[in-house]
Parts: sequence; structure tokens; C-alpha cells
Amino acid sequence: MSKKYRNPPIVEALCEFRFNPSDEWDLTVPGLVYEKIRDNFPKRRQAKAYELNTVIGPEGVEQRTVTTDRMQFLHEDEKALIQVDRHLLAVNRLKPYSGWDEFLPLIRQGSSAYIEEAKPKGIQRIGLRYINRIEIPGQDVRLEDYLEFRPFVGSGLSQGHKSFIVGIQIPYESSKDTLRLQLANVATGTHAASIAMILDLDYSLAQPDSVSLDNVFEWMEVAHNHVEEAFEACISERLRQLFEEAVEE
Repeated sequence: MSKKYRNPPIVEALCEFRFNPSDEWDLTVPGLVYEKIRDNFPKRRQAKAYELNTVIGPEGVEQRTVTTDRMQFLHEDEKALIQVDRHLLAVNRLKPYSGWDEFLPLIRQGSSAYIEEAKPKGIQRIGLRYINRIEIPGQDVRLEDYLEFRPFVGSGLSQGHKSFIVGIQIPYESSKDTLRLQLANVATGTHAASIAMILDLDYSLAQPDSVSLDNVFEWMEVAHNHVEEAFEACISERLRQLFEEAVEE
């Protein structure tokens, strides 16, 4: 991502804002947001969203699933969308991802419209997430040849594992932020003799209300830089060759 690739692995980039849940909410907000962005996001549809909430009840801690109706506003090609829900804004860019210079203006447009109409008082969470699908052809793929972030299996265990999932969380910016890294195998696509994986990088605000509305995009630039650096640190030169790194002359 900090480098340019002719065959980039990104299948989805998304930015999510969660605003203070104690703020007042007006049911007309989604429609008002749409009026501001409809020139670039003319299509609209309603989708169900499911969230798992933890509450403390008479019998102790309980987990409850909450269903909401989320409005989605889409580009004509449906490769980019803005989602609006109660105290939530999400901006998604699906494959092909053209780069940060193309994605950031979408985030600015969506957040500006939402903040102007919903008038939130504070930000509980911001997340910048990149989901990458990596497929490596070959029957006997050695992960250590392609990835610096991967599962480790000691010599006392069989090295022929078929499936895996590994994840870590890394603090950033004096623990104000955190990066969740996760790698897991998935079903292969075009190559029968290959291995496919999802590399998921999710950088988020770890301390609620620690970023003001005025400083959102300063935080965003820092977050994006850290995600870029982490992605490049996860992969090897051999994997960059598969992505076909574009070298500027």
C-alpha cells in the first residue's frame, strides 16, 4: 500500500466512525445526508445490520444481538458506498482500490455530510481497515518465503497443517490507538494448487473521545501511514513480485 502494485491484494478498504451513543438521534439524518452526497452516490438501499452488545442485567452480564436498518448510498458501479446508521458512519471502497488519494475524498465527503446533519458531540471510535486477499500458486507453499507475519509451528509438531488463523494487537501513539492484525486461510479461487489467505489490518482509536471532530483527518493520516508500514512489514520481496510492484522511473 505504501508502494504501488499492478496487482494489489486489497479487496476492501473501509473507514468507520462511531459517535457518542448518548447524542440525540434524528431519524431524518440518513435522508438529509443522502441529499448532500447524491451526485456521487445516487443509488440507495436499506440493509440489515447486526451488532452484539454486552449489557449488565439482573442475572449478570448478558450478550444481546441488536438489529438495525442501515441506509447505504452507492456509486453507480456499486464499488464505493457510504453507510449511515444511528451514531454510525461507514465509508467502503471495494476492489479495485485505486489508492489513498482516491479513498480519502470519499471519507471527507461522507463525514462532512454526516457531521453537518447529525451534529455529533464526540467520537467514540474511528477505524481504518484494509482487507487483503492473497493467493499464492503452488502445491508446497512455504509461508516463510512470502510472509513476515505468519503462524509459527515448532519442530515438535507436524508442519503439514491445512488451516490456520493468527492475530495480534499492537499499540500505537502511546497506546491511544491500536492495530489488530489477523491472517487466516480461506478457500482457493482460480488456482486449484494454491493457498489463499485473508490479511486483515484494522487500525482504530483505542481511547474513546481522545480525538476531536476538528482533528479527525490529522488522526486519519497518521493511521493510514501506520497501516501502510505494517502491511509492508508483513510481506516479503517474493510476495511483492506476485503483486507486481510498479517502479516509478
